[in-house]
Amino acid sequence: MEWLDRMNNALNYIETHLTEKIDHDEIAKIACCSNFHFARMFSFIVDVPLSEYIRRRRLTLAAFELQHNEQRVIDIALKYGYESPEAFSRAFKKLHGVMPMSARDKGVTLKAYPRLSFHISIKGAAEMNYTIQDKEAFEMFGVSAKINTGGENPFIEIPAFWTKCIEDGTVDRIRTAAGLGENGQIHAAFHSNQGNEFTYTIGYFMPQAGLPDGFEPLAIPTHTYAIFSTGIYPNGQSNIHELWKRIWSEWVPTCNYIVVGPEFEMTYDRGNGTYEMELWLAVTPKSDSSDVE
Repeated sequence: MEWLDRMNNALNYIETHLTEKIDHDEIAKIACCSNFHFARMFSFIVDVPLSEYIRRRRLTLAAFELQHNEQRVIDIALKYGYESPEAFSRAFKKLHGVMPMSARDKGVTLKAYPRLSFHISIKGAAEMNYTIQDKEAFEMFGVSAKINTGGENPFIEIPAFWTKCIEDGTVDRIRTAAGLGENGQIHAAFHSNQGNEFTYTIGYFMPQAGLPDGFEPLAIPTHTYAIFSTGIYPNGQSNIHELWKRIWSEWVPTCNYIVVGPEFEMTYDRGNGTYEMELWLAVTPKSDSSDVE
């Protein structure tokens, strides 16, 4: 399968550059997707952030070398990208539980993380319902934050941003500007990916009167979207993270589309204390794609 080849070729690149500065843009190029999308897909499939996988592999190889040759700790530290023996020692002890020099002791227990490879696994997973829809260009307004794509940062920074916007009254101001009630549901967009970070906007559709004071505009061009639903759920029970995980680990790797642009989390009040969320991913057929966001 073409997707498997691309992903394994990306892993081969990582493995052969563990003693060098790894070019994340090159990884994404090999995998035929953006840096941001590769990092997300890797994290969801492997359950380990890409940066953590690279760290574990480097420290695994460093431990092998400490055990089997007489190189100085500082030389091995520099070889695997650490600027000082102190930084290397801290990272080494955090992973292996012992200091680098102790790795040479007889009987010491160390950890080894083997290199990964991707294979097809047949599972009896639940079905995934989705629709492909064309959406005309539209505008939103709201507030935004830059989110670091590395590791678990999005899963920490995005909830923190929501908490801040709720506590400081921003969410209520968006509802008021949009003409929604006090419990009106607003939306969120992932966009403007810059490799190491992307922009996350909390907001709503632009009112006819134009941009409300104190908010930023967000113009969305015409796109084709793959749209997934959480189904109806009680408040606070959407399990949105699990749906994102299934999309990136099950649907994206095997579909005939490439994710090329913004993504949305659309939340709807379905009455009687129940809600529904839709995840929109801007996509293009693989045969039509020339680049990605």
